[in-house]
Amino acid sequence: MRNYSLEWDSGKVDDSERKPLSQGIGVPMIGLGLMKPWYEGFFERGRQVVAGLLDGTRRVIELMDARTESAGDAMGEPALGVVVSGRQRRLLAGLIRRSTAPQRLVQRARLMLELAEGHSPTQVAKRLGIERQTVYKWVRRWRAPAPRLQAAAAAVSDRQLSGLIEQVLLEAYRRGRPATFTPEQRVKLIALACEHPHASGRPLNQWNSRELVAEALKRGMVPTICRATVSRRLAEAKIKPHLSRYWLNAEPADEAAVDAQVRAVCALYRQAAQLHARGIHGVCVDEKTGLQALEHKYPTKPVRPGQVARIEHEYRRHGTLCLIANFNVATGQVLAPRIGPMRTEADFLHHIQQTVASDPHAPWIFVADNLNTHQSASRVEWVAASCGIEQDLGVKDKRGILQSMASRAAFLADPSHRIRFRYTPKHSSWLNQVEIGFSILAGRLRRRASFTSTETLHQALIEFIDYFNQTLAKPFKWTYAGKPLAV
Repeated sequence: MRNYSLEWDSGKVDDSERKPLSQGIGVPMIGLGLMKPWYEGFFERGRQVVAGLLDGTRRVIELMDARTESAGDAMGEPALGVVVSGRQRRLLAGLIRRSTAPQRLVQRARLMLELAEGHSPTQVAKRLGIERQTVYKWVRRWRAPAPRLQAAAAAVSDRQLSGLIEQVLLEAYRRGRPATFTPEQRVKLIALACEHPHASGRPLNQWNSRELVAEALKRGMVPTICRATVSRRLAEAKIKPHLSRYWLNAEPADEAAVDAQVRAVCALYRQAAQLHARGIHGVCVDEKTGLQALEHKYPTKPVRPGQVARIEHEYRRHGTLCLIANFNVATGQVLAPRIGPMRTEADFLHHIQQTVASDPHAPWIFVADNLNTHQSASRVEWVAASCGIEQDLGVKDKRGILQSMASRAAFLADPSHRIRFRYTPKHSSWLNQVEIGFSILAGRLRRRASFTSTETLHQALIEFIDYFNQTLAKPFKWTYAGKPLAV
């Protein structure tokens, strides 16, 4: 071991060697005798601190020398006695060359070959970039089944022997750490997350991990638990107390009638392609009201690397428009859109007339919701005139077909008419495929747009519908068949 001499001269300084404090700085020597005990104590304390630092440095150097010597001794350690036959070496080399072999298996095969060549555990560990303890562990696991491998070598093929070697080199089953929480405790925690916080006397409308931890400890469900564990358990159970969505309960008066309406609409969607081939148009129609012409106060800043697009929060209002559109179920195109400031009964009737005028002699089936303008007396009169029906229609709100919305809807849905309507049940307008088209319009056009006037919005809507029909239009793959939805 190297010899280090680190010493400190602790001899006292003669007073004659000390220079007066006033020399060179113009300070008088008045009171110097009073300061002498103070600076001698300060000097002594500094000497002790420096001596301690030097002593610590000496110990660190000694430990480094000891580690270096032990490492040098390890480099000369003898190789472990690992017996690997020539056939086993060939199979291990083939395992290393196999492109589909797991990397952990390839590494352990290399380990056994390196040891078989006479390298020491330290050398093998450095070559493979692993710990020496890992080398010793796999040496023990190789030695234990070595007699069984030698006995089986004479009776099995190379493929079978390679499989046995893989079993030896793969990780054995480990039980792992015992579960901290019992299944019963997990179920109780999930049940607690599904309860309303009011049931626990907490004036909250939703749970969070902190409140769940506090309530679980209060009820004695678990002796201790942290927020991260609660979050993991909720994620495993796919429970998200912080999220919610609106749900509308239809509560139909006649469930059988509602089911029949839903199945009729879904049947039209499934048969749309065959009906279109026969010249029958299946069309979904509805209004998109309240399309606002909003102009952002400043231009949008475009997207940049590492930065999303930034849209000005303040805006100016320039009015609203209403879009009445048809969605062709068979082709996925938008037919005869009508854009105006309102959606009155006359506007909707004019839209239907404009749509039918594109093929005036063909049968038309419209899917619509139960809005009163969709069951108007003027439409009944127009359908009767278009289909050549000469019967007495009665008087609106008094008698006959025009008496009520129910009687008018029954007439408009008559399957014997060339122009007829199929109505979705109340609170079930999501069955209308044109609603999907409206969502595409909102996402692709309106969400980031800025319009200086309603005329600009009108032009943008027309251009988008033309683009949609040319590039995006396709029939939707409708999978809903009228079965009840599970909440």
